[in-house]
Amino acid sequence: MVAALVHLLVAFSAAVLAAAGGEQPLSKIGVHRATLAIHPGASVDVSPLLLGLQGQDQEWVTIGFNNPRPSKDDWIGVFSPANFSDSICPSENQWVEAPLLCTAPIKFQYANYTTADYAKTGKGSLRLQIINQRSDISFALFSGGLSNPKLITRSNSITFANPKAPVYPRLAQGKSWDEMTVTWTSGYSTKEATPFVEWGIQGQIQILSPAGTLTFSRDTMCGPPARTVGWRDPGFIHTSFFKDLWPNLKYTYRIGHRLFNGQIVWGRQNSFKAPPYPGEDSLQRVVIFGDLGKAEIDGSNEYNDFERGSINTTYQLVKDLKNIDMVMHIGDICYASGYLSQWDQFTAQVEPIASTVPYMVASGNHERDWPGSGSFYGTLDSGGECGVPAQNMFYVPAENREQFWYLTDYGMFRFCVANTELDWRPGTEQYKFIEHCLSSVDRQKQPWLIFLAHRVLGYSSATFYGAEGTTEEPMGRESLQLLWQKYRVDIAMYGHVHGYERTCPVYENVCVAKGSDRYSGAFTATTHVVVGGGGASLAEYTAERARWSHAQDLDYGFAKLTAFNHTTLLMEYKRSRDGSVRDSFTVSRDYRDVLACGVDNCAATTMAS
Repeated sequence: MVAALVHLLVAFSAAVLAAAGGEQPLSKIGVHRATLAIHPGASVDVSPLLLGLQGQDQEWVTIGFNNPRPSKDDWIGVFSPANFSDSICPSENQWVEAPLLCTAPIKFQYANYTTADYAKTGKGSLRLQIINQRSDISFALFSGGLSNPKLITRSNSITFANPKAPVYPRLAQGKSWDEMTVTWTSGYSTKEATPFVEWGIQGQIQILSPAGTLTFSRDTMCGPPARTVGWRDPGFIHTSFFKDLWPNLKYTYRIGHRLFNGQIVWGRQNSFKAPPYPGEDSLQRVVIFGDLGKAEIDGSNEYNDFERGSINTTYQLVKDLKNIDMVMHIGDICYASGYLSQWDQFTAQVEPIASTVPYMVASGNHERDWPGSGSFYGTLDSGGECGVPAQNMFYVPAENREQFWYLTDYGMFRFCVANTELDWRPGTEQYKFIEHCLSSVDRQKQPWLIFLAHRVLGYSSATFYGAEGTTEEPMGRESLQLLWQKYRVDIAMYGHVHGYERTCPVYENVCVAKGSDRYSGAFTATTHVVVGGGGASLAEYTAERARWSHAQDLDYGFAKLTAFNHTTLLMEYKRSRDGSVRDSFTVSRDYRDVLACGVDNCAATTMAS
């Protein structure tokens, strides 16, 4: 009864995801319905058996398999830990028999993916990319499709030479302009080894800094599948701080662990450029997008092409990394949606970016929302994670990591990052934070004020908003537009809607200035930009277009802000498929233009002298 209820909740979560425009591919697997159908003539063979002999944290493996009774619905599941039998299931109670499987695979692929005649011959092969996730790995052949899996046979286990090795470093801005952090994952607890980072100015003496260690347990998950079939031990998450950085200098660093026998286990050496001093007049470039998700370069784990744009976006950022200073990923980070193995997969995917430039994240519905957990929305979108993995896997300079709202300065930019999954309305703690962030910036030094949030608190033509008779989240701009106008927010940017849209400078639903590719002079109103096409399945727009909607693109892409100096800002929207610029505009504004009075952004005055 309990097992059936858990399966029902998992299925309901998948249905909610489908209604929202996509499904976590692993949710399609009927783990609780798995049965045995062992065939002595079937086999699965994998090579190589030992991975990472040269220190690699990901490698390609070849899987050969044979099934005397093949079908087009046969599939290969990749399991880690390698033992996926019911012997590792936590007991629900003495009256409920444990299922055959108690954990979802970390990835899967159909047996005929690269072998077209598999259904006739029963013989096939696959090449899959495997990453180091702190445990051994096995491969199993199933029939019955994803919904009614029948276990035919499984392979021997394979492993990485050091499955506990420190992997996937990710940089972030600290709480002050001259501080950065690095977070990474390993299999080493503090009872086994001491985590640290070796770092310093490139070519000079390197120093050692300690790292803190966090983890989380199944009990901190709020519901299924995160608490049941989607659970996977996250290992240990370490964070260290680079302090008193010299502006713009290049630093090198290596993450490591000192074992108690004196041996040191090193990660690879990486480098980063220290942030500029706040207000410094130099070229500064920040990429912004939402809803990236993760995808597999080997083609596995895809269901209805849910996150097919993710690889292209990642590729474009890696390709242009020398021209990027910081990345802002504004919510719906990896769409694990309760399948914890996907967080490792995601950090591996973005590691070439996140190990080199600060990778800042915001909270979205697929990280936080769960009924009765304090989220502003009572949906099942987080798959029972209720924010815990996101808050641990990535560092943000928030006063309270659970709240997940924060400000960060980068040279001439001030970014105010809101959390749309917690209440933002007037009178709340978050509203006070937003006003403080907007009001405390010195616009003479940091003229470019940017508001970031996951859900659309401004304007969007998405059909799912239109179906509710609105163009935003309920109580979104009604609560915040006076602040944006009062403090002259240049651009407000959002994810959540999977596509691109830009408004005219708009206030209270009216274009204060015409949409253009060039704005100059005094501030008129905030331009709202939806840039949620990072990778997840695309949204749809209403047929009727509002006057404030200046540009749209239903494709995968990302935005790039370039501050050339204190008076010129460029916003570009680029498509992920080829990096081409599909929309752009510039803002030219002197400090006196920032001070100038416009609609609802100056206190009342008199003509008295």
